[in-house]
Amino acid sequence: MIDAYKDLDIRIQKWVFKQGWPNLREIQAKAVKPILAGNTDVLISASTAAGKTEAFFLPACTAIARQEKGFGILYVSPLKALINDQYRRLEGLCETLDLQVTPWHGDSSQSNKKKAKASPSGILLITPESLESLMVRESGWVKKAFSQLQYVCIDEFHAFIGTERGQQLLSLLNRLEHLLDRYGNPIPRVALSATLGDLESVPVSLRPNKSMPCTILTSSRNESTLKVQVKGYIDPSNLIGSENLRNAEYQICEEIYQRCRGGNHLVFANSRNRTEMLAAQLTDFCEHDFVPNEFFPHHGSLAKELREKLESRLQKENLPTTAICTMTLELGIDIGKVNSVVQVTAPHSVSSLRQRVGRSGRRQDPAILRMLIAEPELTSNSHFVDKFRLELLQSLAMIRLLIVGKWFEPADTKQMHLSTFLHQILSVIAQWGSIRADQLFSLLCDHGPFKQISIDHFKQILKHLGATDLLQQLHSGELVLGREGERLVNSYTFYAVFSTPEEFRVIAGSKSLGTLPVDSPVVKDQHIVFGGKRWKIIDIDDLKKVIFVTAAKGGKAPTFSGSGISIHDVVRQEMYRIYVEGDYRIEVGPQKVDFIDDTARNLFQEGLGFFRKSGLSDSAFVEDGRGCFIFPWRGDKIVNTLANILIRAGLKCSTFAGVVEVEDASAETTKSILLDVSKNSSLSDVELANALSAGQKRIDKYDEFLPESVLSEGFGRRVFDVKNTLNWISQTIK
Repeated sequence: MIDAYKDLDIRIQKWVFKQGWPNLREIQAKAVKPILAGNTDVLISASTAAGKTEAFFLPACTAIARQEKGFGILYVSPLKALINDQYRRLEGLCETLDLQVTPWHGDSSQSNKKKAKASPSGILLITPESLESLMVRESGWVKKAFSQLQYVCIDEFHAFIGTERGQQLLSLLNRLEHLLDRYGNPIPRVALSATLGDLESVPVSLRPNKSMPCTILTSSRNESTLKVQVKGYIDPSNLIGSENLRNAEYQICEEIYQRCRGGNHLVFANSRNRTEMLAAQLTDFCEHDFVPNEFFPHHGSLAKELREKLESRLQKENLPTTAICTMTLELGIDIGKVNSVVQVTAPHSVSSLRQRVGRSGRRQDPAILRMLIAEPELTSNSHFVDKFRLELLQSLAMIRLLIVGKWFEPADTKQMHLSTFLHQILSVIAQWGSIRADQLFSLLCDHGPFKQISIDHFKQILKHLGATDLLQQLHSGELVLGREGERLVNSYTFYAVFSTPEEFRVIAGSKSLGTLPVDSPVVKDQHIVFGGKRWKIIDIDDLKKVIFVTAAKGGKAPTFSGSGISIHDVVRQEMYRIYVEGDYRIEVGPQKVDFIDDTARNLFQEGLGFFRKSGLSDSAFVEDGRGCFIFPWRGDKIVNTLANILIRAGLKCSTFAGVVEVEDASAETTKSILLDVSKNSSLSDVELANALSAGQKRIDKYDEFLPESVLSEGFGRRVFDVKNTLNWISQTIK
């Protein structure tokens, strides 16, 4: 570690000393030499608060310390808030080195941007969308400003892998190297993350063309101790006429209020709707008890001032604060010491759960995870699937995979990302004015990240774009934007590859509360919950997209949009394993640790009893009065495939929580159909997708502009898995 420390710029050594650090942390010492060498990509994977940010910036700032002109470091973040946070963290270090640091995103000050435009140098902190805008509108300036670029750093890299936004970023970085004529001398990329599964496969996600080797750095330090408790709640089927019964949501709020008052906590509610309702109820508790409110919502639609005020409270640690949040506080914003993390409802993924747990347990204190899971009260009218308590079971499985298996979801690298590919076609042409088709394919596919796009796919897409006036071809053969293409590119929403519902500003008096994504009608006198408080709509300006509100009592939360995240095979197989073994506990040495309360334990035993009674340890099929249910205990792709195979055969099917419900059909009939398909069919993912309407396949922002033949292939890969489904059928049905 001493040798690594001495390799840093002397001014950085003094800065480290002034921080009171006894030495560099393990991951920081490991990173110095490969980053200073500048001849390799670097993947830094270590737990939250292990010092990953400094592991990159200490040696990288050393390397650019004497560089006077041009940006030396390009830092890319998935969140504006994380950029603002890094700007604050870097100010002291860069002041020591007299390095300029510029945060650049939609909310950044114009004065900082103008200063950087006039004299680019030091470090640029940016989002993919702002980088896209610069590449399209200011490519000449970008070429000059980045001519001396030495490093690209991607923070929270796991948030990009396998996503449309991640594909956009990889394409942008490739286009940047092309613009700077750096294909022969690539710019080193450094990826930071606390949550990366299967590390050996990650470098190809960092640089798909493999033009530079990658050094993988991990920390060998032991993970902090984790304390876990799962509490169960029963949601009464009928609250009418009973003053003693309270719904599960109210009971969960009581638990949060009791456990979290007086400290700093994060409560993850998975959706903006749930976030607002929980925050409003907790605020009501504070008002009822005549105590200061400590509970505040945090999600992407809140005004910047409200989000930053809450983040500041958490950072200062001088006021007890609990944030009720979506994934906005899952990533690495510095929020100081958090006493515990509370998860309400089953998490989206093990990866997400791991990231959230990492927000707690800093400074040698144990991490604390509380999971509060509600299940419906069973009655004679209860749905058959409800009896198996699958949300609780999924939560237990994810905890076991996190702690025992140390597993989390790998990226799905087989996706085509067609919507983003179309976006990048338009963006590249807008950047250059015109380009030949072969140059475009080389830039985006051969050298770029769109390896799944074949020449045939490319030809089909270009032909369709020409027919719909998104592109035109000149007599010289070069492609230019058509009238429709220019309309799209000139829209202020173009630079983001993800779509968002129409947003209305919410204003109370003269104060802006934030923006409300409206995907269902809102009307005057309607009550809503926003910013953790209840409001009544007093007027709506549709032209200016403004909702005027006044404080009110009562009110229903706004309905926010948001698509679900696909559950992985491994999670469902762990759920099955738990029920087969009849034991969710975790082995610690010679003992098995129980981490759930009495209510959750009773719910587990109830679900286990139905599992055994239904014979699901020996068969995936069970009959009920209304038909047949299939429990494949596999991920959503196989569940979707099974359902669609049966629908093609004329049966009525629906899916819920990994279960396929087949109406008015016996188990034997269902098995027979599936077995015939597995033996005699040349079925493919694309064929299943072809049977669906175009509207069903248009999920991403620019899908509507794609030819349906190509769209079907992309959708098929994303949603179905015929190969593994047929294997499951042949192994399961004898």
